[in-house]
Amino acid sequence: MNRRYVNGNGNQSQHPVLRASTEESLAFIRQSLKSEEMDHLEGTHFDSHFPHVFVTLGASGDLAKKKIYPTLWWLFRDNLIPAATTFYGYARSNLTVESLREKCEQYMKVKPGEEERYEEFWRLNHYVAGSYDTEEDFVKLNKLIERHENGHTCANRLFYLALPPSVFEAVTVHIRHTCMGPKGWTRIIIEKPFGRDAATSQMLTDHLAALFKEEQLYRIDHYLGKEMVQNLMTLRFGNRIFSPTWNRENVASVQITFKEPFGTQGRGGYFDEFGIIRDVMQNHLLQILSLVAMEKPASCHPDDIRNEKVKVLRCMKPVSLDEVVLGQYVGDPESSDPEARLGYLDDRTVPPGSNTPTYAMAALKINNERWDGVPFILKCGKALNERKAEVRIQYQDVPGDIFDGKGKRNELVIRVQPGEALYIKMMTKSPGITFDMEETELDLTYGSRYKGLKLPDAYERLILDVFCGSQMHFVRSDELSEAWRIFTPLLHQIEKQNIRPIPYKYGSRGPKEADEMAKANNFAYYGSYKWVRPHC
Repeated sequence: MNRRYVNGNGNQSQHPVLRASTEESLAFIRQSLKSEEMDHLEGTHFDSHFPHVFVTLGASGDLAKKKIYPTLWWLFRDNLIPAATTFYGYARSNLTVESLREKCEQYMKVKPGEEERYEEFWRLNHYVAGSYDTEEDFVKLNKLIERHENGHTCANRLFYLALPPSVFEAVTVHIRHTCMGPKGWTRIIIEKPFGRDAATSQMLTDHLAALFKEEQLYRIDHYLGKEMVQNLMTLRFGNRIFSPTWNRENVASVQITFKEPFGTQGRGGYFDEFGIIRDVMQNHLLQILSLVAMEKPASCHPDDIRNEKVKVLRCMKPVSLDEVVLGQYVGDPESSDPEARLGYLDDRTVPPGSNTPTYAMAALKINNERWDGVPFILKCGKALNERKAEVRIQYQDVPGDIFDGKGKRNELVIRVQPGEALYIKMMTKSPGITFDMEETELDLTYGSRYKGLKLPDAYERLILDVFCGSQMHFVRSDELSEAWRIFTPLLHQIEKQNIRPIPYKYGSRGPKEADEMAKANNFAYYGSYKWVRPHC
């Protein structure tokens, strides 16, 4: 193999696990974790002789076939998980391992020369058909797991709940009563949504707390596994150049954006249950906000980092309706794309007359000394003009302007996707005999700076973190509670008052009212600059 990775010092190197035994690989992973984390990992067993079992509950679903099984294959292929790991799929569908493999095949990305390793991966897979609310089926699952563990004195189990929220409670009860190993650790990975509002989220939290310890629970938000989101810690606290300006004296506004260029694509029935605020803003964007705005933690220990994130959230008031713009896309009859001619309500799976927003912008404030008065603008939507996720920190106008208003604001842009990049927009003199000014950038684009780099998928990082016992990039219960506190009153008001979202055309930038709100919140949009992605 000739994959390239970035090591802990930011240098390019062949990843150690690609040239080491499994046991050495796991030792490297453990050593690569910050020393402050080691107390949290006490009792974690990395010896390859200890059996590990990874159970995917909901193995027949889209998430399992598109993300979980491909991720497990990549981790297995690169020797990043213990050699003595067996994989179990569990779902109501009457499948076999062969039929499950067929469903996953197109997402696995098997390269020439990996075929034998790929076959080995599937030989370690098993599938169990069973109900989610019947204890006898979980007893059957446990007996199969015990057969693999073969009487070992210590064995570790991971359960991934790729399931609808309606069955969370029954499944977790059955895991606790029938599937906990006699010795070794058990860890539970939970997918969002973590409730629909503050009350339902608290019910779920209380239910899980009665069954498991907090250190056994891994609430996954895949955005926390993305390269540039994880880079925020290093960018903020590893560079002296940014620290003096990271405050209300210098920053005019912060805009965090998530845009998709497609609509619901016939799956609007599921989306309509939640809407764009629950789907993206209350979790992904708010998590990024807390990393951008938090104070420097005492250490890189997961709890120190999450403590600071919670402090930021506690300084925020609940969002009010007058701080929000809601939109819903309509078809563009002039488009040559058949899908773009269809609006949200044209999706047959969407209830007629639905007022569920497909676009939302919210201007949030953080009431603390660092950020008092600085708007944090969260913006997300479907059927927009481009695919993009980024953080845009816009600085104040230069005081004492001597250039007759020709200057434009500096911006620090952290592009999460597509094409991971970090660039600073700045003013320079145009080349030549004239004294004109133009916008340019200091640019770190990963594809050009790190040639041949293979960035791990977000799920690769996060599932590996679960094996290692690091909760740094997972959502803690108090974080979740604060996030719902901020958005629940708004969500209830939208639903009770049946607030009608503003129509916006498929493929546009969203409602014009959003631009007006951004301007009112000290964000200057010039429309004269376009980041040019460097040729790799």
